[in-house]
Amino acid sequence: MTQSLPAGFHAGVSPAGGAVQVVVVGAGPYGLSVAAHLRAAGIRVRVFGEVMGSWRHAMATGMFLKSTPEATDLSAPEPGGRLEDFCRERGEPVLTELTPIPCTTFVDYGQWFQQRYAGDIDPSRMERIERREGGFTLRLNGGERLAASAVVVATGLTGLARLPQNLVHIAPDGLGPEAPLSHTSQHRDLSRYAGLRVAVIGGGQSALESAALLHESGARVDVLVRAGRVRWGERPVLDRPPVRRLIVPSSPLGSGWVVKAVSQAPGGVQVLPARARMVLLRRALGPSGGWWLRERVENIVPVHTGRHITAAHVGKDGLRLELSGAGSGPRELVVDHVLAATGYRLDLDAMSFLCPHLRATVKPLAGSRAPRLSAAFESSVPGLFFTGSMAAPSFGPVMRFVAGTAYTARRITARITRYAPTP
Repeated sequence: MTQSLPAGFHAGVSPAGGAVQVVVVGAGPYGLSVAAHLRAAGIRVRVFGEVMGSWRHAMATGMFLKSTPEATDLSAPEPGGRLEDFCRERGEPVLTELTPIPCTTFVDYGQWFQQRYAGDIDPSRMERIERREGGFTLRLNGGERLAASAVVVATGLTGLARLPQNLVHIAPDGLGPEAPLSHTSQHRDLSRYAGLRVAVIGGGQSALESAALLHESGARVDVLVRAGRVRWGERPVLDRPPVRRLIVPSSPLGSGWVVKAVSQAPGGVQVLPARARMVLLRRALGPSGGWWLRERVENIVPVHTGRHITAAHVGKDGLRLELSGAGSGPRELVVDHVLAATGYRLDLDAMSFLCPHLRATVKPLAGSRAPRLSAAFESSVPGLFFTGSMAAPSFGPVMRFVAGTAYTARRITARITRYAPTP
């Protein structure tokens, strides 16, 4: 017997008469995992988005995942939905910690998972979500309108790219692969820069792997890292002595007690003071390169640490970048293109499909522009949930990785199921 619905959890009805209880916006790892758990719990749900869209369109050809297979499983409501199950069903070798995972394999896995657990996905783009009495009204790009009692935002990092503001002026006609400035999320094929001079900004996996791909495609690459050094992951040791495992415990996202705690106990992170959470978000699982990538970059691609761009000018010979910082690298670079691997901004205002009034109603977490979330990932607006990176300021850095899907999907499903009417 389910409980009666509180405000914000009334069953929605579309104009066509079909009952819609929950809408999931986004069909990446988090959206698919939440949808799979909701469907298994008997919740009426519609999912909108392109299956694994960001992974298909915002990752350059030839890229690999930094995560290990253990940290790459989507969350299924029953056994049989892990990456190793997918590989086994396809007759492929099961991947290990010593096997970098191609992004194409992960995309195929996501599509397999969707067909097996998440059901049909509507590729329509969500244009506007508004709050109404008892729930939400939604409008799609094709004009369809529908109502929902709850909305789960699982759009990943789409539309949240962060760019250095002191460089935006060099691309007055807009950013992108053909412009002087772009973000790594805008690329599928870096071979277009063969023979050109490219400056890559950033010291994380995206920057370092992009630099390797650019170099291997024939581009002349310089990497600019603000930090004093580049951090690299350690090659996994599969058979560690018991004492070593106790001193430096392992987890899906790396080794060490802090990493183990934030990756396996996001609920514990959520109850910490806001300032402590933000420190964890910035310092734990920070920018680094995968261990398997190091040999493709170190002593091959020029990497200038302790350097950042202070000014940029467009000249006849290209883009002239003025550099400063504590490092001993060059004071100036002339390039044809600047590729920013400068991360993403977690800002509610960037989620334009949420109407302005709704965005203003969602209370932000202190010290950020990300939403303040309950233990069930529910915002201050009843029935509006946020997943993935937008939940990282509340639950810790594990939410930036696929490894956070299981905790998220179970918590959201438990919350919605508790108040769901019997179909």
